Amino acid sequence: MAETSGPQSSHISSSSAGDKGSGCAVRDLLYWRDVKQSGMVFGGTMVLLLSLAAFSIISVISYLVLSLLSVTISFRVYKSVLQAVQKTEEGHPFKPLLEKDIALSSDSFQKGLSSSLAHVNHALKSIVRLFLVEDLVDSLKLALLMWLMTYIGAVFNGITLLILGVLLAFTTPLVYEKYKVQIDHYVSLVHSQVKSITEKIQAKLPGALKKKSE
Repeated sequence: MAETSGPQSSHISSSSAGDKGSGCAVRDLLYWRDVKQSGMVFGGTMVLLLSLAAFSIISVISYLVLSLLSVTISFRVYKSVLQAVQKTEEGHPFKPLLEKDIALSSDSFQKGLSSSLAHVNHALKSIVRLFLVEDLVDSLKLALLMWLMTYIGAVFNGITLLILGVLLAFTTPLVYEKYKVQIDHYVSLVHSQVKSITEKIQAKLPGALKKKSE
């Protein structure tokens, strides 16, 4: 057993390190540490979502593929004509990219799969806990959230909510970073009120329905 724990622990450590690295990259992206990179991701995502709001997903994918092919074919023809006029033999303009190894290694695939599996298992465990009412208060919170979502869904469709989500994701961190003290103060007040109400509800529940102490 002691011999097998070494590779497993190193694999888990590498997966954790990968998760932390990806988390930092997402954080830097949302906090606009690199304005150019964040702007490209934000702009591209918004263009895609706005396109999906106006056209079907088949049309959007078709237009994207046609746009990409138009650029690559035009550049390929341009370089070929230029080489013919200048009588040079530079070869295929995309040769470095064609020769680049883009195959996904088994180690990278296994790391990504292990990380995704951990998140899926955690989500499944939370879903089972909520729907089988392990804690009545948490299940009631979910029911209240879903009830509110029915009203939100009557006003906004899925694409609109995604657009609002992207806007909030790229603007809220900047606002929070600027007004951190004030926001933390009000969030703490709200959290205290919610905690107080939750404790009062749990105190009035029968013993069998109260949250199990960990």
